[in-house]
Amino acid sequence: AEFPSLFRLLAAVAVQGKADNIPPRLGGDIVRSLFMGTPYPAHWLQAAVQRCRAERLPNHLRAAAIKACLNRSAHTTGTVSQQTWEIKEMLDPDNPNAGYRLGRLFAALEKIQEEASPGLNATIRERYYGAASSTPVAVFTTLMRLKNHHLAKLSKGRAVNLEKLLAEIVAGINDFPVHLSLQDQGRFAIGYYHQRQD
Repeated sequence: AEFPSLFRLLAAVAVQGKADNIPPRLGGDIVRSLFMGTPYPAHWLQAAVQRCRAERLPNHLRAAAIKACLNRSAHTTGTVSQQTWEIKEMLDPDNPNAGYRLGRLFAALEKIQEEASPGLNATIRERYYGAASSTPVAVFTTLMRLKNHHLAKLSKGRAVNLEKLLAEIVAGINDFPVHLSLQDQGRFAIGYYHQRQD
């Protein structure tokens, strides 16, 4: 469905996707914020980010919940900056937010690994997603070293194209942050999701 129901969005942030595990009062808090025109409850964003980390997979519904929380917060507070840059429908190469760019970078690094070693049982996502989305400096230095090994296995032309993609993404990141805020962890999930879909 183009517009998922509130129930599907709530189930997407519940443990094992089960209705019984939907956080108490969350549905009521979301509906209240809709009627009052206030930001969505912070615990919805937190639940979505936690599910992405626990399952190491931002899916369509979780990405939609995160996007809704971040964009509504930016619109209701009326502040748009590098930190609150509006999340678009699809990949936004101009988005300057470090969390978003790091999510894109992580997806690109995973793609390089998959192409270099087809048929892997587990990619960097299974091992590093949680740490990369919360404490990037601790993980990305290792991943950037590993990518050289993976790129060496690819054809020259493909390696050059992927290097250009990495350079475009990294160009907007000054330094790898020590920690990402909850909002930027959400942006990381969206950046990852957008880059994978692209």
